Amino acid sequence: MIALIRYTFATVLHTQRYLAPFLLFMGLMGVLTVNGSGPLAPAYASSAGALFVCSTWLTIALMSLDDPPQRAIVVITAGGRPLTVLLAAIGTALLSCLVLMVFGLLFPLWMGDYVVTTVDLLVGLEAQLTCALIGIAIGVLCSRLVFRRQGYGLVAALALVMGALFVKGMPPVNRLFTLMSTTSDAEELLAPAGIMLAISVVILAMFTAATQFVAGRRE
Repeated sequence: MIALIRYTFATVLHTQRYLAPFLLFMGLMGVLTVNGSGPLAPAYASSAGALFVCSTWLTIALMSLDDPPQRAIVVITAGGRPLTVLLAAIGTALLSCLVLMVFGLLFPLWMGDYVVTTVDLLVGLEAQLTCALIGIAIGVLCSRLVFRRQGYGLVAALALVMGALFVKGMPPVNRLFTLMSTTSDAEELLAPAGIMLAISVVILAMFTAATQFVAGRRE
């Protein structure tokens, strides 16, 4: 698994497919979190939203690094275990998002005027991790393994992202953002944010299983 993650990191760095989603993340952070004040939760909702979009795009890019013949070679090299290759790509996306999460936690503090508590940081961490996991889940489901024509995969990803962001009350993303924008006490957000995080883990597991099922039938 570690060797596969290193291979995926090396490939994505060589192809520079990480640049566009990373630049988008930085641009959204600069627009959404500059010169803020008051409760930290809305600022962290903005950084989590930026990470959500970035993680979706980054995961689709990671899943599309290898064309079918190259993927077949990677699977054989991994001992004929396509699920291991898929999990390695997911692990690479998650590790990349963890790096961005540090920036997402600290950048609003640098650019704004906030009173920071440990609880605020925990809520921000939960929110960003939730959005990263959902973004990865959408990226996996809309990847080349499921949609051979990338245009269809892009349309599906946009639809899922828009639905997760804007369908009122939709857990975990829209529901989480609604809570963070309407609740000023960070301690009251800890438990609901934890529930949304648990839901995102379940969704990622379901989407991964669905992707592996479709890819397995095709391969």
